[in-house]
Amino acid sequence: MPVVDLLVLAGGRGSRLGGRDKGALVVEGRPLLDRVLAAAPGLGGRAVVVGRGTVPDGVLRTLEDPPDGGPVAGIAAGLDALGEEADWVAVVAVDQPGAEQALSALHAALDELVDGVDALAHTDATGHLQWLLAIYRREALAAALAQLPRVRDVSVRRLVADLAWHPVGTGAEHVGDVDTWADLADWERRTGSATMGRHRPELEG
Repeated sequence: MPVVDLLVLAGGRGSRLGGRDKGALVVEGRPLLDRVLAAAPGLGGRAVVVGRGTVPDGVLRTLEDPPDGGPVAGIAAGLDALGEEADWVAVVAVDQPGAEQALSALHAALDELVDGVDALAHTDATGHLQWLLAIYRREALAAALAQLPRVRDVSVRRLVADLAWHPVGTGAEHVGDVDTWADLADWERRTGSATMGRHRPELEG
């Protein structure tokens, strides 16, 4: 099975969560960052976290310069940090609690790809491809970045719109991010044990 590097985008501001660090949110007893990084051994490649804060031993960390440049700038910084050893790279936002299982399904689908496919991902309940829970052909992703006039404050849609996508059905039930307290509550229902790790500010007083 092809080796895939893992690029985790963990630099978001979490504005709808009161500025909380999304990677520190806890689901099933593990911070979201740890849950996403758990996918790395199965993918077989290196892992890099793009964001502030500490990372486990053996995981690279980098940050776009200047920081807070958005996900496309983060992808560019992460690719630079990883180098070019693997032909494929998984790009994942840190707020995907089911990333390990979803990426395992995408990884398995690599063996079934036809020539010319640049990226593969699941679709969400609305039918939209999950660009930030996807596996990309490194060469195609690097070429798309090179075509942009800049990478800071650019939409992910603009980066990936012209890539040849392969939708994957298996594993789509693990897709779902945490943008709001309601999203976290949904994951609490799905797992039965999601917590903030601390108190929730909206429950104070």
